[in-house]
Amino acid sequence: MKVSDFDFNLPEDSIAQTAIEPRHNAKMLNADLNGVCGDFIVKDLPKLLRRGDCLVLNDTKVIPARLFGNRPTGGKVEFTLHLQKSLDSWVAFAKPAKKCNTGDEIRFADDFSAQVINREGGEITLQFNKSGAELITYLHKYGQMPLPPYIKRNNSDSDVLENDKSRYQTVFANTEGAVAAPTAGLHLTNELLDEIEKMGVGIVKITLHVGAGTFLPVVVDDTDNHKMHAEIGVITKQQAKQINDYKSNGGRIIAVGTTALRLLETATNDNGIVNEYSDETRLFIIPSYKFKIVDCLMTNYHLPKSTLFMLVSAFLGIDNMKSVYEYAIKNNYRFYSYGDSSFLERIK
Repeated sequence: MKVSDFDFNLPEDSIAQTAIEPRHNAKMLNADLNGVCGDFIVKDLPKLLRRGDCLVLNDTKVIPARLFGNRPTGGKVEFTLHLQKSLDSWVAFAKPAKKCNTGDEIRFADDFSAQVINREGGEITLQFNKSGAELITYLHKYGQMPLPPYIKRNNSDSDVLENDKSRYQTVFANTEGAVAAPTAGLHLTNELLDEIEKMGVGIVKITLHVGAGTFLPVVVDDTDNHKMHAEIGVITKQQAKQINDYKSNGGRIIAVGTTALRLLETATNDNGIVNEYSDETRLFIIPSYKFKIVDCLMTNYHLPKSTLFMLVSAFLGIDNMKSVYEYAIKNNYRFYSYGDSSFLERIK
């Protein structure tokens, strides 16, 4: 398909710069293949669920993956880590990448540095002088939360940056490794999850470490030529069984976020059975895709010509999705990471 098919006009002021408080007061639009069904807030989510449904969350935890360092010449360079390769090495987007040469030592602090071991385009592979849990500790000490580029921050505004450390994290975040938040889950509160569980809806937490590649623009003209970024996901045997049990008993599988959906669809076979999974996924979903397990999707609003808008267009149909987005823009729904939510129902 042509990437231009997924274009639409998005006013710049529709992109949220701050999050709604409390979390569950964000707006939520309920839509299905028949069109827009109604306006809610996230706190109303139980009204859209049924006893026996299964809500699947992504429990990945964002690490402070944005680092500022100095090259051997003293020049400054910014890195956003996006894919872990080993206990002490990460692939990162760099600015300016062209000035980072293989063998260069990048110094982030007197006791924290990394060596450039590969450069390919705008991507740099860094090998740190710390490893494993110690490396994560140093990222927390010297890194910043890797907010998407369309959320504008002044690095001197320490209070706002400090608030982002907790707000750009789901309340159920548990497994460190993401460099971007699974943003659909940012709207959920412990109070709301307790209410959902008490009404007889299952809650299963799987893990997909969201990469910064989720923010990359699609630079090709045809979707056939797009190379999807890799992300690491885990579904345990027990989690797979829980999801399969809910499905076989007639419950709907509701993915909270495109990340949970992509991992579920990656791990599901052609017979609709979710398998245990621990590996990378590069699943790229466009409107020709046939969904195998997910019935409903709770997700934020995505940017024009993005892989995420392509995914929701596959879920609900591109014309339906454009109508939903037109409605959302007209009614002042807020877009992207700190924006509002939608609850999409796929009719088979």
